[in-house]
This record gives sequence, C-alpha cells and structure tokens, in this order.
Amino acid sequence: MLLSDKKEFAGRIKQVIITEDELAQKIAEYGEIISREYEGKPLMLVSVLKGSFLFLADLCKQITIPCEIGFMAAKSYFEGTESSGEVEITYDLAQDISKYHVVVVEDIIDTGRTLKLIVQKLRDRGPLSLKTVTLLDKPDRRLCEFEADYTLFTIPDLFVIGYGLDYGEYYRNLPYIAEYGE
Repeated sequence: MLLSDKKEFAGRIKQVIITEDELAQKIAEYGEIISREYEGKPLMLVSVLKGSFLFLADLCKQITIPCEIGFMAAKSYFEGTESSGEVEITYDLAQDISKYHVVVVEDIIDTGRTLKLIVQKLRDRGPLSLKTVTLLDKPDRRLCEFEADYTLFTIPDLFVIGYGLDYGEYYRNLPYIAEYGE
C-alpha cells in the first residue's frame, strides 16, 4: 500500500467493534480454560490460516501447558465481502493427530461451512478428542448447523476486519476488530 493510500485505508473503518484490550482479556481467559481442560494431555492447536494466525499466536502464549501447533488453510471469500458458498482447502495439516487432543483455532464462524468441513476432515483422522475455539461468531449468517465449543465474542452481521481478518488481504494488521465500510 502506498503512503498516499493511508487516508483511504483508515477511511474504510466504520467503527471499532472489539478493542485491543478486550481481545487480550478474553484471550487470556480462554487460555486459562484450555490449560485447565487439557492439563496432562497431549494438545495440538490447529490454526485455520490466514485469518486466525494472530489469534493462535496470542492464545498459544496464554496456554500454560505444553502444546503443539499445526496449520490448515481454507477459503470461501474470493476477494469479496460475501462468502462464495464454496469452501476450498488450500493447505492441509501435515501432522498425524491420532495421539492428540485437537483444538481447531478459527478467526470467525460465518456461514459455518468452512469450519464444518475442516472439523469433518480432522475427525476422520481419529484424534483423541476434537474441539473448536473461535474468536468471533456471527450466528445470524449461519447456513449449516455448527456451533463452536468455545466462542470468545458473538457479533452482529457486519463485515469485520482487523486482528487477522481481511478485506482483499488488507487490514489483517489492525490490533482490534472493526467494521469495514465501502
């Protein structure tokens, strides 16, 4: 992004929905919950790229027990603000998860299609247990039956950016969650 585009960059932010401090507080809380639940158990956190990379990094720092991490990537937003309805796995998990309790770390549940597909693929690989944690949930947009085991924030049907979430690959670097505006 060119320096001349910075005004337009900031002008696309309608309002801050969740502040940096609110994010940090909730992530610390859920780091404690996951640490207690999986104490003494082999834990693997699986991040759904790209959107959840910041959430995974901060959550992992709050978990006080040993854990491994893995990555998958999927997309359903092909350069727009509306889900295409098609889910494509673009990068698959490399590790054998059969000896782990797996927690899938997701940035946002919108229609539910992406996370439902990922959970089905992982469940077929026989982990010791499988749960999901999502930073954001938009239940008003759900098109398939899916509910995360842990939800940090429930938000209304807004297109949001920041803290890993993007519009056309921009805005991931914002330290808060904001509503995007055209």
